[in-house]
Amino acid sequence: MLRGAGSSGIDFPALALLASQRYVCRMETETITPEAQTRPETRSIGPLIEVAPDIAALRIVMVNVVFVGRAGTDDWVLVDAGLHFSAPSILRAAAERFGPQSRPRAIVLTHAHFDHVGALKTLAKTWDVPIYAHALEMPYITGRSAYPPPDPTVGGGMMSRLSPMYPRGPWNLGRRVQPLPGDGTVPYMPGWRWVATPGHSPGHVSFFRDADRALIAGDAFVTTKQESATAVMTQRPEIHGPPMYYTIDWDNARASVGSLAELRPLSAVTGHGVPMTGARLERGLHVLADHFDELAMPRDGRYVREPARWNENGITSVPPARRDPMPKVVAGTVIGLGTLMLLNRMLKRR
Repeated sequence: MLRGAGSSGIDFPALALLASQRYVCRMETETITPEAQTRPETRSIGPLIEVAPDIAALRIVMVNVVFVGRAGTDDWVLVDAGLHFSAPSILRAAAERFGPQSRPRAIVLTHAHFDHVGALKTLAKTWDVPIYAHALEMPYITGRSAYPPPDPTVGGGMMSRLSPMYPRGPWNLGRRVQPLPGDGTVPYMPGWRWVATPGHSPGHVSFFRDADRALIAGDAFVTTKQESATAVMTQRPEIHGPPMYYTIDWDNARASVGSLAELRPLSAVTGHGVPMTGARLERGLHVLADHFDELAMPRDGRYVREPARWNENGITSVPPARRDPMPKVVAGTVIGLGTLMLLNRMLKRR
């Protein structure tokens, strides 16, 4: 089975699939159909990208937070909480959109990786609001369990290689944290429902509104190649699977993308990358679901061969780490260069 996402060589079948995806998406977007005429469009309002009158995304370095609620009202919710230093940017954007004294009804989480909860403690304390997450994410935000180690061997770029340095928690947010209701509703977000999308993390969820098929997907899939530092900087919009270095159960991740594709969203804000709308989103997500192994999975990796295991108390086991030759290669290169420089100096002294 071809798994091209983590390959250092050229995977021609995967490239052909991606090329066909882009061609089909372009053709479908240019076709004037009743759905295309009414599909949502994004627009920039200061630092925010507005996907709908009541959905706006704020990108902070490499990750998005989402404001759900109409501008100028007190009836709104924050989805995810960005990086550790994100609080001032989020507070400033919230004040500009909803008013200087406004605060959300709640903060809801797609999952609790460090880049989605970094400002959570500061924001929750400042606003004095509850926090909601799936029950299977609770151990990581109530101090009971750390996430499994990320996998730098999956390939794809510098973000993967640096992943062992990313914080794994746990974070303890105390009594402010509550589980999402078991009936699929989302507190203070009428018309929305949460959809279980595990794989990237144990209790990962996405939020979907049936009325306009709006999706907040977290990291179930993303619209940039998050493993690559270059892609993160350029933010070229392309549909990709969940960030590979942090995905701990690929069978569940595959099923989650399939579940979201079946919803046929017309707009999506993902945890990383620009919001996407219309036929390009729908077709691209179906291509990803149909060819997930070729387009989203690394060739090999710690969690490709065997997933991490968990229960309601947190992680119970992780597979052994793969042998990673890269540190030795880097060390050998540094030693070799140092030796050559030393020999060169000695020869010059003669």
